Amino acid sequence: MKILALSGSLRAASLNSALLRALARIAPADIHVQLFAGVGALPLFNPDLEASDPAPVAALRQALLAADAVVIASPEYAHGVSGVMKNALDWMVSNESFINKPLALFNASPRATLAHAALRETLLTMSARVVDAASITLPIIGAGIGEDGIAEHPEMRAALLAALRRLQADATSQL
Repeated sequence: MKILALSGSLRAASLNSALLRALARIAPADIHVQLFAGVGALPLFNPDLEASDPAPVAALRQALLAADAVVIASPEYAHGVSGVMKNALDWMVSNESFINKPLALFNASPRATLAHAALRETLLTMSARVVDAASITLPIIGAGIGEDGIAEHPEMRAALLAALRRLQADATSQL
């Protein structure tokens, strides 16, 4: 199974990106998690540019279409979805990349509920299949741990593996 992971943060020390890198490290052998590195290369969304299909946009669309499922981890900024994530999603609205795509939302902060809800609503509007059983919130913010700590923390590791298996089960049940 191929899972595409999208982080809504461009920060080098992003906890959301660390969460997704840890997920890729601990994924079982039958699940490949690829962190999409090109979110920051996307131009600002402009419908006038859609016909020209900018290369970074085409790369994201192709990666989404090739994936069996998607995991998104994105921070909350001023009670909203990060501009980086919103821009990426805006580019995908007019194509089929999210239609019926199994998707899990990961949240690195129990306090980040407004953006999480808004992100979920946007994805549902785009016809993604948000798998609630695979969507998790982990108390990473303020815990003083990074990618290694997330991957090695027994409870976090177990939650991540369970989320992967739930996402996998949902994706394979729809085949």
